[in-house]
Amino acid sequence: MLKRLAATLIAGLAFSGLAQAQDTTVKFTLGWKTQGSDAAFFVAKDKGYYKAEGLNVVIDQGEGSGATVTRIMGGAYDAGFGDVNAIIQNAAAKPGEAPVMVYMIWNRPPFAISSKKATGITKPKDLEGKTLGGAQGTPTTRLLEVFARKNGLDMTKIKLSNMAPNLQEPLLIKGDIDGALVFNITSYFNLLLNRQDPDKDFNWLTFGDYGLDLYSNGLMVSQKMIKENPKAVAGLVRATNKAMIEIAKDQAVGMKSVMAFDNLVNEAIEKKRLQYSFTELMVSPEMKEIGVGDTKDDRMARAIGIIVEGYQLPRTPKPEEIFSRAFLPPKAERELVYTAN
Repeated sequence: MLKRLAATLIAGLAFSGLAQAQDTTVKFTLGWKTQGSDAAFFVAKDKGYYKAEGLNVVIDQGEGSGATVTRIMGGAYDAGFGDVNAIIQNAAAKPGEAPVMVYMIWNRPPFAISSKKATGITKPKDLEGKTLGGAQGTPTTRLLEVFARKNGLDMTKIKLSNMAPNLQEPLLIKGDIDGALVFNITSYFNLLLNRQDPDKDFNWLTFGDYGLDLYSNGLMVSQKMIKENPKAVAGLVRATNKAMIEIAKDQAVGMKSVMAFDNLVNEAIEKKRLQYSFTELMVSPEMKEIGVGDTKDDRMARAIGIIVEGYQLPRTPKPEEIFSRAFLPPKAERELVYTAN
């Protein structure tokens, strides 16, 4: 009897080990340190949505949404949350190596110029005669000249001061610069943490509203993963989408998983950041039309053209090199309805 029980137990453990071994491990990098806007990935992991797709998703913090692309290209990661515009830059030079976006999350770009309302910058033309602070190499800084051309600005009348990203808000608050070239989803909360009111006391010129209608961050995967395990890619997208739809209706679900992943983050700030990501970067007329996760080919082609111009790239990639909708669930499963709570 004991021998039979032991044999049954060993067989069960062996079967369990086999089942676990069959799970595909996916090394996943975030775009930055833990933030509320990453909640969908944590929920999908915590609630077993990835597991149900046969995936063991290992999530690491990131070093910047552009670095997500280079991390995947280097082979250290299979997938991640990062900037589609960085894919465009790399695909122009290394088309066989750049990752592919498979689920667009931020339908609108976060690139913006923030300024104190007292400075009087309410439209692009007001930037002439002003000093702007930007971190060298960031998309907002790199695309400033394209922004200027699109809006008829004379760049010789705009002074650009290079600075580290962590100095932008402090110098803006002090009045040492008139405007800061920022990511709105970062700068808005840096101002809050500096005891400022970013709605009442600051203006925001968002590039997407002034001729630079770009896409932004989403879920990307390596070309290797697409070729070798398309089923895993589809499962990764399906599970992430399920969590995203859920969080849109109940942000508390998202924040529970965020705090479980990293209990050192400021919960109140990160919940606001999560909500901001929906209202400012995700929910749009286009998203409502085509569903979360998808893009429009004609808009993507125009966006690629803007990046090629801004970065003076050697080649113009085709939209299908940058984004694939082959792994998206049906539109009926991607109809996101956001309710703040």
